[in-house]
Amino acid sequence: MFEALLTLIAATALLLGSPGPAPMALAAIGAGFPLRQGVAFLAGILCGLLWVMSFAALLLNGLLSIHDNLMLLMQIVASLYILWLAWSIAAAPINSAASSSTIAPGFWQGFVFNLINPKAYAAFVALFSSFLLPHEDSLSALLLTAICCFSVAVFVDGAWLLAGRLLRGIFSKPGQGRYLRILFALLMVLALLVAAVKTL
Repeated sequence: MFEALLTLIAATALLLGSPGPAPMALAAIGAGFPLRQGVAFLAGILCGLLWVMSFAALLLNGLLSIHDNLMLLMQIVASLYILWLAWSIAAAPINSAASSSTIAPGFWQGFVFNLINPKAYAAFVALFSSFLLPHEDSLSALLLTAICCFSVAVFVDGAWLLAGRLLRGIFSKPGQGRYLRILFALLMVLALLVAAVKTL
């Protein structure tokens, strides 16, 4: 059981914590906006993740099915949404007064981010199908696995937000701040392209 738990934690951290659109968005918002706004986006990301986990569990139990065309549509919508989010981060005002008054991506943007993120669905289908914690009751095994995955997600997503927050002081000058936001926006787009290539 302990070995299975460690394996699940490692797999979840790698799948959810590796650089991708969501971690890059969290880091960018942490670096460019007040912490309160970043926490709201993080809360949305995590609530969206709960929805994704529930959907993946139902999918694996055969209670739901998803058509290939629907998955393709989700990928297109998610890609457009990520591009819009990257643009909004790169184009946001730099000075602190403007940043405080600017409407940063908040709870609902974070929620929608994972809601339409095919990578999140694929990650949890992989985790639930390959790293399910051993238990006599399959429902209990699924629940324990979900709790573990969500706990790891809280940690890794929070770490990305705080990592961006630490960079805020380093890039406090307007010119450097602009470059930082553009860099994170480009990294989001790059992560999107890498994910798209992997699906080909």
